[in-house]
Amino acid sequence: MHQDKKRGDGRSAVMGLFFDMHLLLCVNLILLLFSSFFFSISSFLSPSCKLRRQFYLNGLHKAGDVTLGGLVEVHYTSVFPEWTFTSEPRQPTCKGFDTQGFRHAMAMVFAVDEINRNSILLPNVTLGYSLYDNCGALVIGFRAALALASGQEEQFLLQENCSGTPPVLGIVGDSYSTFSIATSNVLGLFRLPMVSHFATCSCLSDRQRFPSFFRTIPSDDFQVRAMIQILKRFGWTWIGLLISDDDYGLHVARSFQSNLAQSGGGCLAYSEVLPWGHDQAEFKRIVDVIQKSTARVVIVFAHEIHIYQLMEEVVRQNVTGLQWMASEAWTSVDVLQTPDFMPYLGGTLGIAIRRGEMAGFKDFLLRIHPNQHHNNYGNSIVNQFWEDIFQCKFPPLPASWVESGGALCTGQEDLHTVDSELFDVSNLRPEYNVYKAVYALAYALDDMLRCVSGSGPFSGHSCATLQRLEPWQLVYYLDKVNFTTPFGDQVSFDENGDALPIYDVMNWLWLPDGTTKIQSVGEVKESARGEELTLDEDRIFWNFGSKQPPRSVCSESCPPGTRMARKKGQPVCCFDCISCSEGKISNETDSTECTSCPEDFWSSPQRDHCVPKKIEFLSYHEPLGICLTAASLLGTFISDAVLGIFTYHRSTPMVRANNSELSFLLLVSLKLCFLCSLLFIGRPVLWTCQLRHAAFGISFVLCVSCILVKTMVVLAVFKASKPGGGASLKWFGAVQQRGTVIVLTSIQAAICTAWLVSASPAPHKNTQYHNDKIVYECVVGSTVGFAVLLGYIGSLAILSFLLAFLARHLPDNFNEAKLITFSMLIFCAVWVAFIPAYVNSPGKYADAVEVFAILASSFGVLVALFGPKCFIILLRPERNTKKAIMGRATPRT
Repeated sequence: MHQDKKRGDGRSAVMGLFFDMHLLLCVNLILLLFSSFFFSISSFLSPSCKLRRQFYLNGLHKAGDVTLGGLVEVHYTSVFPEWTFTSEPRQPTCKGFDTQGFRHAMAMVFAVDEINRNSILLPNVTLGYSLYDNCGALVIGFRAALALASGQEEQFLLQENCSGTPPVLGIVGDSYSTFSIATSNVLGLFRLPMVSHFATCSCLSDRQRFPSFFRTIPSDDFQVRAMIQILKRFGWTWIGLLISDDDYGLHVARSFQSNLAQSGGGCLAYSEVLPWGHDQAEFKRIVDVIQKSTARVVIVFAHEIHIYQLMEEVVRQNVTGLQWMASEAWTSVDVLQTPDFMPYLGGTLGIAIRRGEMAGFKDFLLRIHPNQHHNNYGNSIVNQFWEDIFQCKFPPLPASWVESGGALCTGQEDLHTVDSELFDVSNLRPEYNVYKAVYALAYALDDMLRCVSGSGPFSGHSCATLQRLEPWQLVYYLDKVNFTTPFGDQVSFDENGDALPIYDVMNWLWLPDGTTKIQSVGEVKESARGEELTLDEDRIFWNFGSKQPPRSVCSESCPPGTRMARKKGQPVCCFDCISCSEGKISNETDSTECTSCPEDFWSSPQRDHCVPKKIEFLSYHEPLGICLTAASLLGTFISDAVLGIFTYHRSTPMVRANNSELSFLLLVSLKLCFLCSLLFIGRPVLWTCQLRHAAFGISFVLCVSCILVKTMVVLAVFKASKPGGGASLKWFGAVQQRGTVIVLTSIQAAICTAWLVSASPAPHKNTQYHNDKIVYECVVGSTVGFAVLLGYIGSLAILSFLLAFLARHLPDNFNEAKLITFSMLIFCAVWVAFIPAYVNSPGKYADAVEVFAILASSFGVLVALFGPKCFIILLRPERNTKKAIMGRATPRT
């Protein structure tokens, strides 16, 4: 706990030391101007340059044909003496030995030693290293980077051609994004390659700004996308975001919000910045925001010191029921896995650097001894490690140490007896990235030295040589490096200098005995299809009573059949569910819009799928159709029965006196009228649509023309019974009667033919009457043709009615004219009522109205004209005599 507070103080100083960095840059620029001036003068006086001042840095060095630089954090804080501006500033002091940082340094040393033992990689070339401690301070890290780039030789001779290998050909590091940004901004000007193992800021992928920066750890942008994949897997759309107040946190926040919006994976309930330092009031405010929010998932992109201070406040306020998600910066931090924190942090899901294996690394660590690593520029990093482990001191000893009775190390101490996390190599993550970074530089150097002269990539097809290596040449080969580690991981860099992205998904397991374990439950990697998440959900420990993933949504999902309607003034994840309107559906959860059904389909009652529309027409299977069909067949049967009666009694006076030929023809036409009504029942097809009106029109004209001729014959006969009226009968003989009927019927046939040829009726699917139904009907094609057809029938009917009406003064016993008048009255009344009823009846009911009009008018004519006659023939045979018909029968008393 004490060390972490010191770590926080040191890192809080990082941001404050930006001013020192800028001041240092300004001083360096001024010195550069003056030095260039003095260099131009001294070049005439002396062939050498002398280093005026030297940085005192913790380091570890080994000579070689080619030297690689390294920047790591072996101490996590530093103390800067106050400046008085009256004396020369003293050097800062590094404090707080960081075992993890020391492992990073040893991973680089181990990789270099392993490469030097490899007879295939870089044969006949020995790698050296010059590794510095940044002490958790940007100023010290920046000084170390400049020392690596320019060297720390006290004096060097000038050469006319300025040839020679630079002090280091590439740098492994730095650990922090902020440090890497500052260092790469300067070293990138000279194309000195840097391969970081721990800097994740997505801003470092900017190739224009950082042309020589590479890294073996995925960028924050991929880490963010990996987080979003996990959110999508569990349906977490309502999320809280906490970030650290530095480059790392601020860039992650921008990337997270951008990727979240693009993927549609969710919304931020809140976004808070965790302050540096012990600002308890600010942490209390942030925890209040977390507690009041309905978001159950909290993602934290911050450093361990932020999390420690945050969790102290969470414990103080007892905020439970949250699912924490950790960034790689604190996923594997042991200091947070305490009995006080685990009731709250248990079940945490985190993104961790890819775990790897380095065969022989543990044995290498156990062999660390000060005699193996010498430092020409002050205390070595290894010496300080032994000081931390065994409280050793190495000459020259300070007086305070001797006075306090401190003892020198004897060299007999054994690291095998030390119980330290340093030697736990079961979870190598940053160390494995350091290992890959060193190998990436080595493979690039190996490819560069294997170049065949005359086929090289540089000007004039030249190649680089060991005597004239330039850092920018190594950058070219780093862009193309591609190798596989002994652990089996492929290492290469994309156009932005980023490694192939892959992360492990970690879960904080809280065991029943109170111990904790961080276990891997999956991985996220980049593939041709995008980010691929592999997750073993059965192994995940959920720190909830249900032992199931929590729900974290602003609004519950909208089921199929509804659409989302955003709540005004709130994020897109907060919405209401509104049912789709008729004719529209949504068949997915959380649909933003309802889609219209195809023309012949309609929405189901649940509005979740389209169903075929109901088809409506006057069917034989429905009650209305059955009744009309029965009435039509009944009329046909009655017509046949009357025809049979008239045929059987054709020699009787009643049949003969009523113009038997026209009566038979009239009965046949009525039968046709009854039968033509059947064409209006059933599903409309082309031939029924064309035939129904033609059959109807011709049948009724035949019927009405027979009645008209009968009326005319009645009038002619009555007129002939008067003196001088016999001449009129010659115009109404049998031939004339047949001819008149044929001519009148032929006119209707011609009208129907012209109508069918010009604009034939056709079946039509009408969706205007009902949205959820398809009404099958026959469109008349030509309204004019239909009107002429009906008008012609009406004209004949009216004419028959008028003629019969004129014959109303005939003798009572000769009542044929009265029957015709009554039948035509019924006929005209039916069809006058038909027109408005037909126009105002939709769909199948229009057909029903027309069938009813046909049947009613047909029954009216049949009953009015033939009912009394059949009554006399069948029931009053005594009246079926010539005398009775002529009115000369004996009157009844």
